[in-house]
Amino acid sequence: MATPNYGFEKRQKELAKKRKKEDKLKAKSDRKSGLLPEDGSDPDAADDADNAVAAPDAADAQTPPA
Repeated sequence: MATPNYGFEKRQKELAKKRKKEDKLKAKSDRKSGLLPEDGSDPDAADDADNAVAAPDAADAQTPPA
């Protein structure tokens, strides 16, 4: 049986965390410059919700069969 690659999982978590932080900073700067409303509604939020549903399937596709 193959052993889990914990280093890969950790790197993926770090990349996701970094991406989320960058997105948050970009949204903050956009709000400051007046490109987005202050109420927190994001026109791309619907797209993010669709991607969140598809993301677990993509992770399963990368997992090699046992």
